[in-house]
Amino acid sequence: MVGSDFEDEAVSDCPDCGEGVMHEIIKKSRKGKGEDVLVRCLECDKVHTVMIRPPKLVMVSTTLSDGRESQSVDVEADEDEEITVGDLFEYEEISWRVTRIDNSDSRPEKILTASKIRSMWATRSDKTLVGLTMTNGELSESSQIECEPDRVFSCGSIMMVGGDRWRVRAIHTGRGRTLTGSRYAHEIRRVYLHLPENKYN
Repeated sequence: MVGSDFEDEAVSDCPDCGEGVMHEIIKKSRKGKGEDVLVRCLECDKVHTVMIRPPKLVMVSTTLSDGRESQSVDVEADEDEEITVGDLFEYEEISWRVTRIDNSDSRPEKILTASKIRSMWATRSDKTLVGLTMTNGELSESSQIECEPDRVFSCGSIMMVGGDRWRVRAIHTGRGRTLTGSRYAHEIRRVYLHLPENKYN
């Protein structure tokens, strides 16, 4: 039922006239979290009741991935809400992007209503974690930094970590290690850093 500019009129389906017909609102009655609205069709004068109820909530089993860390959670959604691969949603004040949804047969779909989703996967969209290996002579130390997914890392460039200047020696993606070129943070598994030959360059 869709409201109009007039508080006593609304667009609704009429049992006789069909969809999208103007109605006069006669009476509203609260029913739990919804309401029953007694209306009269302005086309055929038929009086009938429109029952408005909020959709039921369902819990969608979801795997959230933040860098290499994953957690299984239940994400609340309206049962009739359509969820599409690529959609963004908020969970615990963090933005996530849907990367996969499976139907009841565990087959991937591009779009499904929440009640028909067996499992869903999402990755953090506002930040990503990049692993670092920092080598100083014979000593190596592992760490991580949090950054924007579209931050660019370039082999040979200088970056600051912990107040020190480091040179990007190599970048490791899911397809292997490279000593040249640039990659976006969301493509990177690990960045290998060495102290510059002259740390003050």
